[in-house]
Amino acid sequence: MTATLNFVSPPPGLAPLTDFQLNEIAGAAGLFALQSADDERTRLFVLDASVYLPDYSPVISDEHALALELTDPDQAMVLVVTNPGETGTTVNLMAPIVVNATTGRCAQIILDGQDWPLRAELTPLAEPEPAAG
Repeated sequence: MTATLNFVSPPPGLAPLTDFQLNEIAGAAGLFALQSADDERTRLFVLDASVYLPDYSPVISDEHALALELTDPDQAMVLVVTNPGETGTTVNLMAPIVVNATTGRCAQIILDGQDWPLRAELTPLAEPEPAAG
């Protein structure tokens, strides 16, 4: 999957950049490279929260939903920024990137007043149990 994303305002630390390409990483469902359309050196790795964090349920304001032109929760794709490190990978749950999957409009939203960590340890997904034979 490849998509063009347009931030309604530059993501924190990336001003003035607002136009990005979201490119799925081959062989890793739900893992994407988010690369600036204007500066190819600017790239973040993001995860589809619905794939890796099924219990993650951030609440966005009506104002944010309006800015992203979201009319139904099913239109929203929630991405989280990953931070690989020597001892493991963390994800930023305090500031998800919310995408209108229909239009590509998006915003990195800081979830004030919600109890989500800035650096949550990403734990491997459980392997399915083998079928009994």
